[in-house]
Amino acid sequence: MRTRAFMQVDVFSETAYRGNPLAVVLDSEGLSDEAMQAFARWTNLSETTFLLPPTPEGRAQGADYRVRIFTPGGELPFAGHPTLGSCHAWLAAGGQPQQAGRVVQECAKGLVPLQQDARSGRLAFAAPPLSRSEITDAELAPVLQAAGLQAGQVLASQKLNNGPVFWALLLDDPDTVLAMQPDLTALHGLGMELAVAALYPQAGKTLIGRASREARAFDGASGQASRPPEVDIEVRVWFNTGASLSEDPITGSLNASLAQWLLADGHLQAPYVASQGINLDRSGIVNITQDAAGQVWVGGHVSAGIQGEVLL
Repeated sequence: MRTRAFMQVDVFSETAYRGNPLAVVLDSEGLSDEAMQAFARWTNLSETTFLLPPTPEGRAQGADYRVRIFTPGGELPFAGHPTLGSCHAWLAAGGQPQQAGRVVQECAKGLVPLQQDARSGRLAFAAPPLSRSEITDAELAPVLQAAGLQAGQVLASQKLNNGPVFWALLLDDPDTVLAMQPDLTALHGLGMELAVAALYPQAGKTLIGRASREARAFDGASGQASRPPEVDIEVRVWFNTGASLSEDPITGSLNASLAQWLLADGHLQAPYVASQGINLDRSGIVNITQDAAGQVWVGGHVSAGIQGEVLL
């Protein structure tokens, strides 16, 4: 064991400690798979990442660093908030990209480009390729029962795969999303991970829509701000943690695949803003943009919470 540089960062929130935490080991050379997995179990965060030099093949294609992403239960080929958080930590530790203004991350899924907004400081990653397929009525029926939903509340559904696989449901109203209390044991028994989303009335289309969005931005019961009025869509997702499912605060990989689906099928136009984490007392904000070539970019703020060393 030796000392290694370490950071714990908060991803997808401008307010410190209201986003999704990520543990980052900045110097992971020489660590075995078993050591990485054991440390990820110990941090008990949704993800812990380990930064390494790129492989020779990755460096030849422009990679600046390589990341391995572990949950407490296993390794992931790709995940969104670990991508933004790892890039932030790498830059904060003095990392210098091969190309100014552009960072290229190597992970098991492949190469993932990132860019930083010069004005806001917000990082964004290029959504990786997505494969998606229909969910049949027969497949959907037990999911709806476990989720406590009626078929009429589902406007559209897809299986989304960009590394993680999500069963994604577009619902009729954000209130439906926020009120959900699914049977997690039943969902876990179905062997799937559930994502739900619903659109808010679009600001500027009608005065009623704008008033509705602004009213939703304040929770009168708690007296706390729940989400900014410019949000376009509310998102929730439940992940398989091994023995059960648990709700994830803010999910970059899901928001990436969700954006690719919703934009392609005309449910939304870019740019748009997604909110996630309200039910967990988080204030996650995900910024979705699309460039002239059609590439979807998933952005958010990252801030440091803990900085120091670990013995590994």
